[in-house]
Parts: sequence; C-alpha cells; structure tokens
Amino acid sequence: MSGYDALIGAFTVLLKDETPESLDAFRQSVERAIHEAGPAGLAELGRRLQTTGGDWTYYPRDPLAKRIHDVLANWILEPDSSFHGVEHVSAVAGRPVVVFPNHLSYSDANLFQILSERAGAPSLADRLTVIAGPKVYGNQQRRLSSLCFGTIKTPQPSARASGDAVMNSREVARAARRSIDAAHDRLCAGDAVLIFPEGTRSRTGSMQRTLTGLTRYLDFEDTFVLPVGVTGSERLFPIGEGRVQKVTVTARAGRPIHVTTLRNRADGNRRLMMDVFGLAMAALLPPAYRGVYADDAPGLDDARRLVGEFR
Repeated sequence: MSGYDALIGAFTVLLKDETPESLDAFRQSVERAIHEAGPAGLAELGRRLQTTGGDWTYYPRDPLAKRIHDVLANWILEPDSSFHGVEHVSAVAGRPVVVFPNHLSYSDANLFQILSERAGAPSLADRLTVIAGPKVYGNQQRRLSSLCFGTIKTPQPSARASGDAVMNSREVARAARRSIDAAHDRLCAGDAVLIFPEGTRSRTGSMQRTLTGLTRYLDFEDTFVLPVGVTGSERLFPIGEGRVQKVTVTARAGRPIHVTTLRNRADGNRRLMMDVFGLAMAALLPPAYRGVYADDAPGLDDARRLVGEFR
C-alpha cells in the first residue's frame, strides 16, 4: 500500500456506521486536500509522521494534517456543536495565554481548535501549541492528529503514567524542565499554550484534581489563564472502541485570570492556584461533569473565595 492510500485509510477506518456513498465522498474530500498540498506537502507529512514525538521538544503543525482534520470534522461534528465565550478569547488577543480545558477525549485539542475557528476566534486557533503526553504520539493516527497544531512533548507524572510512559523521578523532572522551557519559548513567540490541567482524560466524564506542578508553565511574565469547559467529546471516541461516532460538542471559554494577580492573592500557594483554575473550569460545565470541583466539594473554601474575587 502506498503512503497516499495508507494516509486516507487511516482516517476512513475511523468512521463508524457510514454508508459506502458517504465513505466515498469522504475519501474524495481527503484526496482533494492531498492533491492541493502537492507531492511536496504529502512527502513532508510522511516525514513528520515518522519523526514527531521522538524527543521532549516542540513540534510545529503540518498544514496538510490540519486540512485533513478539517474534512474529518465536517463528518463527525453535529451541526449544533458550538463554542461560547469568544469575547473572553478576544480579551487576551495578543497576550501570553495558557488555555486550561477539562479533558474527556484524545481529540479534545482538535475539537477546541475547530470550534474556536468556526466561532470567529481563528487567531487563537492559529497560534495554538498543545502540551502533549507520550500517548499522543503512540501511533500514526494520534501523531496525525497532533500535527494539526504545534505540540510540546512532556512526560506524565509517575502516578498517572503507564506502560512505556513510566519514567523515574529524575527522568521526569529533566524532561518536564525541557517542556516547560519550550512552552515559555512558544509564549514568547506569541503562541497560545493549551494544557490539560487534570493530566489525563477522565474516564468517568467528571473532573479530576488539577496538578499543582503545572503552575511551572505559568511562570512567564504577564500570562493569563483562559478556563474552558468542554462537554460531549467523551462520546466521540469511546474508551475501548476503535472508531469515532458523530457527536455534539460544546466548548465554553470563561473570563481570563491574570496569573500574577492570582499568585499574589494566593500568597504563592500553588495548590490553591490550581484549585482556583479547577473551579473556574467547573463553573463552565454542567453539574454532572464537575467531579472534585462540585459546588459542595469539601476543602475548597479558600479557592471559592478567590474565584469570587475574580468574578
């Protein structure tokens, strides 16, 4: 099988319960995107699929991968999918910003990018760099998805890693330092850095505790955090299944939080800061998704007070 056929097949196999006519239309749309990219574009994507994810560093996006995913999005996203809070995105235009969404699916970053583009926030989508764990580069389909935007490979904390991703504490610290430095470089270059602060996708749909160590990514002058709540993406690629299904996905961006202001009000307490971000994200979600940041969750009084001050 040629690289051309393998590339189209990698996407076609994902579609679930489509008619032969629909699959043929999808294939033709992907073929047009590949044809317009030309042999050089296809060859470059093939090279990137072989090399992306090999080191703890930054990987720029690939134009052809992005165009193919745009085609796929037209098939899998229901028309009532939506993005809310464009005014909050506009408030951080041209500013260093870290996007904090909850995490339900391997495709959350792709869906966020597509929905923000469609909602009139292409400047955010175009400058997106995603902090990605080793699993994101684990097979060709995932590497292909990762090339829709910039990514920075980072290790998972030992408590949330598995299989080949497991590293000793010294290795994790060294690799994490490299990814943090790369993220600061991207913020300096004008990128918006997206990080999933729970560290891994939720298998229940409800929020998990945010990771304290992620505040290291925020040690950049005049940075804002944009909290985001996502619903519906957990049904796109159900755990244990090898194909996607059509879904309605909703993303809501909240009021940006100025990191230096929060750090001062929290007296530098990094755990408290991350709980403030967790509550800000949870406020954008229906109650069933809020998990450890539910309205009646214990031990969060100080964080709730600070969230109230920012509102």
